[in-house]
Amino acid sequence: MTRSLLLRGMFTGLLAGLLFFVAAHWLGEPQVDRSIAFESASALAHGEAPEPEIYTRHTQKTFGLLTAALAYGASIGGIFGLVFAYCHGRIGPTRPRALAAALAAFGFLTLVFVPTLKYPANPPAVGNPETIGIRTAAFFLMILISILAMVASIRIARSLTRRFGLWNATLLAAAVFAILIAACAHFLPTINEVPPTFPADVLWRFRLASWGLQAILWAALGLLFGWLTERDPHWSLPASAATHATL
Repeated sequence: MTRSLLLRGMFTGLLAGLLFFVAAHWLGEPQVDRSIAFESASALAHGEAPEPEIYTRHTQKTFGLLTAALAYGASIGGIFGLVFAYCHGRIGPTRPRALAAALAAFGFLTLVFVPTLKYPANPPAVGNPETIGIRTAAFFLMILISILAMVASIRIARSLTRRFGLWNATLLAAAVFAILIAACAHFLPTINEVPPTFPADVLWRFRLASWGLQAILWAALGLLFGWLTERDPHWSLPASAATHATL
């Protein structure tokens, strides 16, 4: 059963990636074009020759973006299917739709929203090429911290539920999560390489588009995966039986 959930996750991830690609044309690419135009104008003003294009912008916005979106969606979807197989019957709701929606929400919060609060997405023309290694390492460290903090918070919520009730235990776990994230983020390096003359509205719209596109992908993944799984006759079994079948 785990194999079928892995494949189902990859399939729904491909569909979510396709939706991501379509939405990116409306939300993300216009901001990228504006950012590239700013970078070109800045280079021209300083008498610098434009960098040679390995791939044209048309290729980047079409085939390149589509390939990246599908690959990203399929990989995230496969991991999602494996996490779903582990959690069903152990953690969270027993209904496939509810569990898939919850996992998608937690995935977006943990892997996207929280890390990008510390290290937000930046468009082209923002960032020093010499610090790309440090920036990448810091960003992935923030993702790891977010995952560990989420796991710890879930464990705390489960252990406190019997004593304080579900609602109070959830609030306490959320507070622990926020404190852990804030404390760790405080000690991680702050990186701000936005040029002073870069248009603030382009930067803000790019970051909003980045959050929006990720929200679209995770929402589509959770809803499609839950819908397909609940239509599977196997999942009409009791939660305990379904759990044993996934192992």
